[in-house]
Amino acid sequence: MIDISKGGTSIWLDDLSRSKITGTDSHSLPHRISANHVVGVTTNPSIFNTAISQGSEYASDIATMRGTSAEEIVTRLTTDDVRNACDLFLPIYENSSGVDGRVSIEVDPRSAHDTNATISEGLHLWKLVDRPNLMIKVPATLEGLPAVTALIAAGVSVNVTLIFSAARYSLVADAFMAGLESRVCAQADISRVTSVASVFVSRIDSAIDTLLKKQGSEIAMSMLGRAAIANAALAYEVYESKIASQRWKSLADAGGEMQRLLWASTGVKDPAYLDTRYVVELVAPNTVNTMPQATLDALVDHGIEHDVTLATRYTEAASVVSTLSNLGISLEKITDELEIDGVMKFEQAWIELLKNVEKAASN
Repeated sequence: MIDISKGGTSIWLDDLSRSKITGTDSHSLPHRISANHVVGVTTNPSIFNTAISQGSEYASDIATMRGTSAEEIVTRLTTDDVRNACDLFLPIYENSSGVDGRVSIEVDPRSAHDTNATISEGLHLWKLVDRPNLMIKVPATLEGLPAVTALIAAGVSVNVTLIFSAARYSLVADAFMAGLESRVCAQADISRVTSVASVFVSRIDSAIDTLLKKQGSEIAMSMLGRAAIANAALAYEVYESKIASQRWKSLADAGGEMQRLLWASTGVKDPAYLDTRYVVELVAPNTVNTMPQATLDALVDHGIEHDVTLATRYTEAASVVSTLSNLGISLEKITDELEIDGVMKFEQAWIELLKNVEKAASN
Protein backbone atom coordinates (compact mmCIF):
# COMPACT_ATOMS: atom_id res chain seq x y z
CA MET A 1 0.00 0.00 0.00
CA ILE A 2 1.24 3.49 -0.86
CA ASP A 3 1.84 5.51 2.30
CA ILE A 4 0.43 8.92 1.38
CA SER A 5 1.18 10.15 4.89
CA LYS A 6 4.80 10.52 3.77
CA GLY A 7 3.60 13.26 1.45
CA GLY A 8 1.77 15.00 4.30
CA THR A 9 -1.74 13.60 3.82
CA SER A 10 -3.47 11.85 6.72
CA ILE A 11 -5.84 8.99 5.92
CA TRP A 12 -9.25 9.21 7.56
CA LEU A 13 -12.12 6.82 6.88
CA ASP A 14 -15.45 8.31 5.82
CA ASP A 15 -17.55 5.62 7.46
CA LEU A 16 -18.66 4.70 10.96
CA SER A 17 -20.89 2.09 12.55
CA ARG A 18 -20.90 0.09 15.75
CA SER A 19 -19.72 -3.04 13.93
CA LYS A 20 -16.70 -1.17 12.55
CA ILE A 21 -15.71 -0.06 16.05
CA THR A 22 -16.06 -3.48 17.69
CA GLY A 23 -15.33 -5.75 14.72
CA THR A 24 -12.20 -7.75 14.01
CA ASP A 25 -12.36 -8.25 10.25
CA SER A 26 -10.38 -6.39 7.59
CA HIS A 27 -13.02 -3.65 7.39
CA SER A 28 -13.03 -2.95 11.12
CA LEU A 29 -11.46 0.21 12.48
CA PRO A 30 -8.90 -1.61 14.64
CA HIS A 31 -7.62 -3.37 11.50
CA ARG A 32 -7.71 -0.17 9.46
CA ILE A 33 -5.67 1.59 12.13
CA SER A 34 -3.02 -1.12 12.37
CA ALA A 35 -2.78 -2.11 8.70
CA ASN A 36 -4.03 0.78 6.56
CA HIS A 37 -2.61 3.91 8.28
CA VAL A 38 -6.12 5.19 9.18
CA VAL A 39 -5.77 7.96 11.78
CA GLY A 40 -9.27 9.48 11.89
CA VAL A 41 -12.94 9.06 11.03
CA THR A 42 -15.62 11.26 9.52
CA THR A 43 -19.31 10.58 9.16
CA ASN A 44 -22.43 12.36 7.94
CA PRO A 45 -26.22 11.97 8.05
CA SER A 46 -26.19 9.61 5.05
CA ILE A 47 -23.64 7.31 6.70
CA PHE A 48 -25.55 7.27 9.99
CA ASN A 49 -28.79 6.58 8.13
CA THR A 50 -27.24 3.54 6.44
CA ALA A 51 -25.58 2.28 9.63
CA ILE A 52 -28.57 2.63 11.94
CA SER A 53 -31.40 1.85 9.51
CA GLN A 54 -29.73 -1.20 7.96
CA GLY A 55 -27.61 -2.38 10.88
CA SER A 56 -29.29 -5.01 13.06
CA GLU A 57 -26.90 -4.28 15.94
CA TYR A 58 -28.95 -1.19 16.87
CA ALA A 59 -32.32 -2.95 17.09
CA SER A 60 -32.11 -3.86 20.78
CA ASP A 61 -31.07 -0.35 21.81
CA ILE A 62 -33.92 1.17 19.82
CA ALA A 63 -36.34 -1.27 21.43
CA THR A 64 -35.27 -0.19 24.93
CA MET A 65 -35.99 3.43 24.04
CA ARG A 66 -39.59 2.98 22.89
CA GLY A 67 -41.63 5.99 23.92
CA THR A 68 -38.65 8.28 23.34
CA SER A 69 -38.67 10.68 20.39
CA ALA A 70 -36.82 9.69 17.22
CA GLU A 71 -34.56 12.74 17.64
CA GLU A 72 -33.51 11.61 21.11
CA ILE A 73 -32.90 8.03 19.97
CA VAL A 74 -30.77 9.17 17.03
CA THR A 75 -28.77 11.50 19.25
CA ARG A 76 -28.15 8.69 21.74
CA LEU A 77 -27.08 6.17 19.11
CA THR A 78 -24.86 8.52 17.11
CA THR A 79 -23.13 10.08 20.09
CA ASP A 80 -22.50 6.66 21.63
CA ASP A 81 -20.84 5.48 18.41
CA VAL A 82 -18.78 8.65 18.09
CA ARG A 83 -17.74 8.56 21.75
CA ASN A 84 -16.57 4.95 21.40
CA ALA A 85 -14.71 5.81 18.20
CA CYS A 86 -13.05 8.74 19.98
CA ASP A 87 -11.84 6.34 22.67
CA LEU A 88 -10.46 4.02 20.00
CA PHE A 89 -8.53 6.84 18.33
CA LEU A 90 -7.40 8.54 21.55
CA PRO A 91 -3.85 7.07 21.47
CA ILE A 92 -3.38 8.47 17.95
CA TYR A 93 -4.70 11.83 19.12
CA GLU A 94 -2.25 11.90 22.00
CA ASN A 95 0.74 10.67 20.00
CA SER A 96 0.11 13.24 17.24
CA SER A 97 -0.33 16.12 19.73
CA GLY A 98 -3.97 16.45 18.72
CA VAL A 99 -3.42 16.68 14.98
CA ASP A 100 -4.96 13.30 14.10
CA GLY A 101 -7.04 10.75 15.99
CA ARG A 102 -10.11 12.88 15.32
CA VAL A 103 -13.73 11.74 15.00
CA SER A 104 -16.45 14.00 13.58
CA ILE A 105 -20.16 14.30 14.28
CA GLU A 106 -22.44 16.65 12.36
CA VAL A 107 -25.02 19.09 13.65
CA ASP A 108 -28.56 18.60 12.40
CA PRO A 109 -28.32 19.59 8.71
CA ARG A 110 -31.72 21.23 8.96
CA SER A 111 -29.92 23.98 10.92
CA ALA A 112 -27.48 24.71 8.07
CA HIS A 113 -28.92 28.20 7.55
CA ASP A 114 -29.54 29.00 11.23
CA THR A 115 -26.42 30.34 12.94
CA ASN A 116 -27.72 30.30 16.50
CA ALA A 117 -29.19 26.81 16.22
CA THR A 118 -25.89 25.51 14.82
CA ILE A 119 -23.91 27.04 17.68
CA SER A 120 -26.33 25.70 20.28
CA GLU A 121 -26.33 22.18 18.87
CA GLY A 122 -22.57 22.20 18.37
CA LEU A 123 -22.02 23.08 22.03
CA HIS A 124 -24.56 20.47 23.10
CA LEU A 125 -22.91 17.68 21.08
CA TRP A 126 -19.45 18.72 22.29
CA LYS A 127 -20.59 18.43 25.91
CA LEU A 128 -22.58 15.24 25.30
CA VAL A 129 -19.75 13.29 23.64
CA ASP A 130 -17.21 14.82 26.03
CA ARG A 131 -14.03 13.71 24.31
CA PRO A 132 -11.03 15.95 23.46
CA ASN A 133 -10.57 14.41 20.01
CA LEU A 134 -14.10 15.14 18.84
CA MET A 135 -14.80 17.48 15.93
CA ILE A 136 -18.19 19.11 15.36
CA LYS A 137 -19.14 19.21 11.69
CA VAL A 138 -20.67 22.52 10.58
CA PRO A 139 -21.85 23.18 7.01
CA ALA A 140 -19.90 25.98 5.30
CA THR A 141 -23.00 27.98 4.42
CA LEU A 142 -22.79 31.73 4.88
CA GLU A 143 -24.85 31.30 8.03
CA GLY A 144 -22.51 28.56 9.20
CA LEU A 145 -19.39 30.75 9.11
CA PRO A 146 -20.23 32.79 12.25
CA ALA A 147 -21.04 29.50 13.99
CA VAL A 148 -17.55 28.24 13.14
CA THR A 149 -16.02 31.33 14.72
CA ALA A 150 -18.20 31.06 17.83
CA LEU A 151 -17.50 27.36 18.35
CA ILE A 152 -13.74 27.76 17.89
CA ALA A 153 -13.84 30.70 20.32
CA ALA A 154 -15.58 28.40 22.81
CA GLY A 155 -12.81 25.83 22.50
CA VAL A 156 -14.70 23.43 20.23
CA SER A 157 -12.76 21.80 17.38
CA VAL A 158 -14.66 22.05 14.11
CA ASN A 159 -14.84 20.15 10.84
CA VAL A 160 -16.26 22.65 8.35
CA THR A 161 -18.06 20.61 5.72
CA LEU A 162 -19.74 21.02 2.32
CA ILE A 163 -17.09 23.37 0.90
CA PHE A 164 -17.13 23.41 -2.87
CA SER A 165 -15.10 26.46 -3.88
CA ALA A 166 -11.74 28.03 -3.12
CA ALA A 167 -13.53 31.33 -2.45
CA ARG A 168 -15.74 29.77 0.24
CA TYR A 169 -12.75 27.97 1.73
CA SER A 170 -11.01 31.34 2.09
CA LEU A 171 -13.94 32.59 4.17
CA VAL A 172 -13.89 29.38 6.21
CA ALA A 173 -10.18 29.85 7.02
CA ASP A 174 -10.87 33.43 8.06
CA ALA A 175 -13.75 32.28 10.30
CA PHE A 176 -11.46 29.76 11.96
CA MET A 177 -8.73 32.32 12.56
CA ALA A 178 -11.27 34.79 13.97
CA GLY A 179 -12.29 32.16 16.53
CA LEU A 180 -8.69 31.62 17.59
CA GLU A 181 -8.14 35.37 17.82
CA SER A 182 -11.09 35.59 20.22
CA ARG A 183 -9.48 32.94 22.40
CA VAL A 184 -6.14 34.74 22.35
CA CYS A 185 -7.87 37.96 23.44
CA ALA A 186 -9.48 36.01 26.28
CA GLN A 187 -6.05 34.59 27.19
CA ALA A 188 -7.32 31.07 26.51
CA ASP A 189 -5.20 28.23 25.15
CA ILE A 190 -5.43 27.62 21.39
CA SER A 191 -2.99 24.75 21.00
CA ARG A 192 -5.59 21.95 20.90
CA VAL A 193 -8.49 23.82 19.28
CA THR A 194 -8.19 22.59 15.73
CA SER A 195 -10.15 22.47 12.52
CA VAL A 196 -10.33 20.90 9.09
CA ALA A 197 -11.95 22.45 6.05
CA SER A 198 -13.68 19.73 4.04
CA VAL A 199 -13.51 20.48 0.32
CA PHE A 200 -15.71 18.15 -1.73
CA VAL A 201 -14.03 16.80 -4.83
CA SER A 202 -15.77 14.21 -7.01
CA ARG A 203 -19.08 16.04 -7.22
CA ILE A 204 -17.33 18.83 -9.14
CA ASP A 205 -16.35 16.48 -11.97
CA SER A 206 -19.74 14.76 -11.93
CA ALA A 207 -21.54 18.07 -12.47
CA ILE A 208 -19.15 19.61 -14.99
CA ASP A 209 -18.50 16.44 -17.00
CA THR A 210 -22.24 16.16 -17.63
CA LEU A 211 -22.22 19.63 -19.19
CA LEU A 212 -19.06 18.94 -21.21
CA LYS A 213 -20.48 15.73 -22.65
CA LYS A 214 -23.61 17.59 -23.74
CA GLN A 215 -21.44 20.02 -25.70
CA GLY A 216 -19.41 17.22 -27.25
CA SER A 217 -16.82 19.45 -28.93
CA GLU A 218 -13.17 18.44 -29.07
CA ILE A 219 -12.23 21.14 -26.57
CA ALA A 220 -15.07 20.20 -24.25
CA MET A 221 -14.15 16.53 -24.31
CA SER A 222 -10.51 17.37 -23.57
CA MET A 223 -11.65 18.98 -20.32
CA LEU A 224 -13.38 15.89 -18.93
CA GLY A 225 -12.22 14.97 -15.45
CA ARG A 226 -10.07 18.04 -14.97
CA ALA A 227 -12.27 20.41 -12.99
CA ALA A 228 -12.25 18.69 -9.59
CA ILE A 229 -8.48 18.42 -9.27
CA ALA A 230 -8.10 21.99 -10.55
CA ASN A 231 -10.62 23.23 -7.99
CA ALA A 232 -8.75 21.44 -5.22
CA ALA A 233 -5.45 22.95 -6.38
CA LEU A 234 -6.96 26.44 -6.22
CA ALA A 235 -8.10 25.75 -2.66
CA TYR A 236 -4.62 24.60 -1.71
CA GLU A 237 -3.19 27.76 -3.23
CA VAL A 238 -5.45 29.75 -0.91
CA TYR A 239 -4.28 27.60 2.00
CA GLU A 240 -0.64 28.39 1.24
CA SER A 241 -1.43 32.12 1.11
CA LYS A 242 -3.18 31.89 4.48
CA ILE A 243 -0.32 30.17 6.28
CA ALA A 244 2.12 32.71 4.82
CA SER A 245 0.07 35.65 6.13
CA GLN A 246 1.08 37.77 9.09
CA ARG A 247 -2.33 37.08 10.60
CA TRP A 248 -1.60 33.38 10.79
CA LYS A 249 2.00 33.86 11.91
CA SER A 250 0.73 35.75 14.94
CA LEU A 251 -1.64 32.92 15.81
CA ALA A 252 1.07 30.32 15.24
CA ASP A 253 3.31 32.24 17.65
CA ALA A 254 0.47 31.95 20.19
CA GLY A 255 0.46 28.16 19.78
CA GLY A 256 -2.15 27.73 17.09
CA GLU A 257 -2.31 24.82 14.63
CA MET A 258 -3.50 25.87 11.17
CA GLN A 259 -6.78 24.50 9.87
CA ARG A 260 -5.98 21.70 7.45
CA LEU A 261 -7.65 21.12 4.11
CA LEU A 262 -9.56 17.86 4.04
CA TRP A 263 -10.43 16.27 0.72
CA ALA A 264 -13.95 14.84 0.98
CA SER A 265 -16.14 13.02 -1.52
CA THR A 266 -13.07 11.29 -2.90
CA GLY A 267 -14.79 8.15 -4.16
CA VAL A 268 -14.61 8.09 -7.97
CA LYS A 269 -18.08 8.05 -9.51
CA ASP A 270 -17.09 7.67 -13.18
CA PRO A 271 -15.69 4.19 -13.96
CA ALA A 272 -13.68 5.71 -16.80
CA TYR A 273 -11.34 7.27 -14.22
CA LEU A 274 -8.72 5.59 -12.04
CA ASP A 275 -10.46 4.71 -8.78
CA THR A 276 -7.68 6.23 -6.66
CA ARG A 277 -7.25 9.49 -8.58
CA TYR A 278 -8.88 11.72 -5.96
CA VAL A 279 -6.39 10.38 -3.44
CA VAL A 280 -3.05 10.03 -5.22
CA GLU A 281 -3.41 13.32 -7.12
CA LEU A 282 -4.26 15.30 -3.98
CA VAL A 283 -1.35 14.38 -1.73
CA ALA A 284 0.06 17.56 -0.20
CA PRO A 285 1.56 18.69 3.10
CA ASN A 286 -0.85 19.32 5.99
CA THR A 287 -3.90 17.77 4.33
CA VAL A 288 -6.36 15.00 5.11
CA ASN A 289 -8.11 12.64 2.72
CA THR A 290 -11.26 11.06 4.13
CA MET A 291 -12.27 8.23 1.86
CA PRO A 292 -15.08 5.70 1.69
CA GLN A 293 -14.28 2.05 2.31
CA ALA A 294 -14.09 1.11 -1.39
CA THR A 295 -11.61 3.88 -2.15
CA LEU A 296 -9.39 2.92 0.77
CA ASP A 297 -9.49 -0.70 -0.41
CA ALA A 298 -8.44 0.44 -3.90
CA LEU A 299 -5.59 2.49 -2.42
CA VAL A 300 -4.42 -0.52 -0.42
CA ASP A 301 -4.63 -2.80 -3.46
CA HIS A 302 -3.13 -0.73 -6.26
CA GLY A 303 -2.47 2.85 -5.18
CA ILE A 304 0.71 4.26 -6.69
CA GLU A 305 2.53 7.51 -6.11
CA HIS A 306 1.54 10.38 -8.39
CA ASP A 307 4.55 12.22 -9.79
CA VAL A 308 2.97 15.69 -10.00
CA THR A 309 2.60 17.66 -6.77
CA LEU A 310 -0.52 19.67 -6.09
CA ALA A 311 1.44 22.86 -5.43
CA THR A 312 2.80 22.84 -9.00
CA ARG A 313 -0.65 22.80 -10.60
CA TYR A 314 -1.83 26.33 -9.86
CA THR A 315 -1.24 27.67 -13.37
CA GLU A 316 -2.85 24.60 -14.89
CA ALA A 317 -5.81 24.95 -12.54
CA ALA A 318 -6.39 28.58 -13.50
CA SER A 319 -6.22 27.56 -17.16
CA VAL A 320 -8.85 24.86 -16.62
CA VAL A 321 -11.24 27.36 -15.03
CA SER A 322 -10.60 29.85 -17.87
CA THR A 323 -11.26 27.23 -20.54
CA LEU A 324 -14.46 26.13 -18.84
CA SER A 325 -15.58 29.76 -18.72
CA ASN A 326 -14.90 30.11 -22.44
CA LEU A 327 -17.13 27.08 -22.95
CA GLY A 328 -19.89 28.85 -21.04
CA ILE A 329 -19.46 26.79 -17.86
CA SER A 330 -19.17 28.83 -14.66
CA LEU A 331 -17.33 26.99 -11.89
CA GLU A 332 -18.77 29.49 -9.40
CA LYS A 333 -22.32 28.72 -10.50
CA ILE A 334 -21.68 24.98 -10.29
CA THR A 335 -20.23 25.19 -6.78
CA ASP A 336 -23.13 27.35 -5.58
CA GLU A 337 -25.58 24.75 -6.89
CA LEU A 338 -23.62 21.90 -5.33
CA GLU A 339 -23.76 23.56 -1.91
CA ILE A 340 -27.53 23.84 -2.12
CA ASP A 341 -27.80 20.25 -3.30
CA GLY A 342 -25.38 18.99 -0.63
CA VAL A 343 -27.33 20.57 2.22
CA MET A 344 -30.58 19.24 0.78
CA LYS A 345 -29.24 15.68 0.49
CA PHE A 346 -28.01 15.69 4.08
CA GLU A 347 -31.36 17.06 5.25
CA GLN A 348 -33.17 14.31 3.34
CA ALA A 349 -30.90 11.62 4.80
CA TRP A 350 -31.49 12.97 8.31
CA ILE A 351 -35.26 13.05 7.89
CA GLU A 352 -35.20 9.53 6.45
CA LEU A 353 -33.13 8.35 9.42
CA LEU A 354 -35.63 9.85 11.86
CA LYS A 355 -38.51 8.15 10.04
CA ASN A 356 -36.73 4.80 10.00
CA VAL A 357 -35.90 5.00 13.70
CA GLU A 358 -39.44 6.05 14.56
CA LYS A 359 -40.77 3.08 12.62
CA ALA A 360 -38.34 0.67 14.29
CA ALA A 361 -39.23 2.01 17.75
CA SER A 362 -42.93 1.52 17.13
CA ASN A 363 -42.65 -2.15 16.08
